[in-house]
Amino acid sequence: MFSESWTKAPPLLKSLCEGSVRITIETTLAAPVEEVWQAWTTSEDIVRWNAASDDWHCPSAEIDLRPGGRCSYRMEARDGSMGFDFDGTFVRVVPHQAIEFALTDDRSVTVQFLAGENEVTVRESFDAESAASAEPQLQGWHAILDRFAGHVETGDSEA
Repeated sequence: MFSESWTKAPPLLKSLCEGSVRITIETTLAAPVEEVWQAWTTSEDIVRWNAASDDWHCPSAEIDLRPGGRCSYRMEARDGSMGFDFDGTFVRVVPHQAIEFALTDDRSVTVQFLAGENEVTVRESFDAESAASAEPQLQGWHAILDRFAGHVETGDSEA
């Protein structure tokens, strides 16, 4: 029993010591799951919706959607004052259902695509950064999810 429990101890101890917080957000879209999946997983779509506000944009997105594959999204202020890369490695990919990936800072992200009769709920859970308050992270990630929903529902290039 000890040997089985011990394998679970390091991640639990890490989260307790770091005070990690898991945040979950979601949105429901009136669209087929295939369309929602494509908008979430193709570079051409990602650059059109992946920003938290109008003064930011995603000039490039690379995605190799398979376990062990990588994703890299460049996020930049439109005025050129700052930018950063959002990078990770896919851990699990179940087409039209779920994506799990590990960010380069060891935080994890899970995205579920929960298909209903005439809608899809996209549920995203992520480990919050320990160096920043959880509330602004929740707001930023939710703003991006809202832009994603707008992109899917209207097809706008920058929803």
